[in-house]
Amino acid sequence: MDSYGERLRKLRGNKSRGEVAAACGISISALTMYELGERRPRDEIKERLAAYYKKSLSWIFFAS
Repeated sequence: MDSYGERLRKLRGNKSRGEVAAACGISISALTMYELGERRPRDEIKERLAAYYKKSLSWIFFAS
């Protein structure tokens, strides 16, 4: 069972954190914390990440 952080890391693949963070309008450190599961993004950021990765918000953040 993947956590949302693990799913975010897998979705990022070979892209740099900087590339994803810039595209989503967040800091690299924030993305790092989300990927490590140290912080949960607020809803607006969850929506941006889901749109960027073309995945449903529920699959990324709420799948078990």
